[in-house]
Amino acid sequence: MKSFQRIFAIVKKEIRQLRRDRLTFGMIVGIPVIQLLMFGYAINMDVRNLDAAVADLSGTSASRQIVMDISQTQIVNVIAQVSGAGELERLLRQGKISVGIFIPADFDRRLQQADRAAMQLLVDGSDTVVQSAAAQLALVAQQARTSPYNDRPPVMELRTYFNPERRSPVNTVPGLIGVILTITMILFTAIAIVRERERGNLEMLITTPLKTPELMLAKILPYVLIGLVQVSLVLLLGHFLFQVPMVGSLLNTYTVTLAFIVANLALGLVISTLVSTQFQAMQLTFFILLPSILMSGFMFPFAGMPRTAQVIAEVLPLTHFMRLIRGVMLRGASLQELSGELLILSGFSVVLMFLAVVRFSKRLD
Repeated sequence: MKSFQRIFAIVKKEIRQLRRDRLTFGMIVGIPVIQLLMFGYAINMDVRNLDAAVADLSGTSASRQIVMDISQTQIVNVIAQVSGAGELERLLRQGKISVGIFIPADFDRRLQQADRAAMQLLVDGSDTVVQSAAAQLALVAQQARTSPYNDRPPVMELRTYFNPERRSPVNTVPGLIGVILTITMILFTAIAIVRERERGNLEMLITTPLKTPELMLAKILPYVLIGLVQVSLVLLLGHFLFQVPMVGSLLNTYTVTLAFIVANLALGLVISTLVSTQFQAMQLTFFILLPSILMSGFMFPFAGMPRTAQVIAEVLPLTHFMRLIRGVMLRGASLQELSGELLILSGFSVVLMFLAVVRFSKRLD
């Protein structure tokens, strides 16, 4: 009986401690709720609303009908009309579309020739899920009865860019760079600051002539080097073990990765100003990590998520890095073509560093 009383006393103590630790209590409730909402609403295995562009050189009633039939599947969302195949390829390389629909000038005549493709579907193969959706779209086009000349459905040729072999590592390895950096950079930085505070070393640093921005910059610089080492390791293993191509410039790859590393380190600094213990820093890091992995486009196409989930994903640095790293590594896009995403990621770093400095100064006061 006394044993049960002692056990019950410890249980009561732990419950009281959890009630005082608001962050831990929030995680207990927040993690299952967020997981349920993300898997229930944001994660959609049936890919829909992929951004697409059309180059209709025929301009006939048959070509307009086939575009209408494709649009009605809701697999693609036609956002642009362009002048030719070269423009479609440029939009694919920039990551602005996932699918390009090319209808040649002799579309009606091709419909009468059973041995020729009447049109082409250009697909961004850097995402294997998009490739599967495009194959389904090609099947829909095959079944469409649009020709005014005969009963044969039009033949659609599927052209896959950037990953024609449909190898999963080509899609996965660049994304893993972002996931690994998100885990390590945020966690290392957040824990490093909190550890200094717990050991009392932070007070010693305050007495030095170092200013707050200088202290925080000095704290993150070693982790910048660590992040670059991790990236180099992943790139080497990806190349030699999985034959992941480097279509774009290696310098551009390191440039976008450096911008992402700085953004994550700044986020880690902000987290360190919100928590009091290393355990809380780990909790909050994984609280951010889960949505980042599921909603950034790493596992599921961004276009297939509901609008609300897309808005949330846009404030996650990993979302923008996914577009950048796949654009540079797999599609060979230049930094100028991806300048919008790079500016957003740099903006994250500036805002987060400012918040970290302000909050850090207040905590010291």
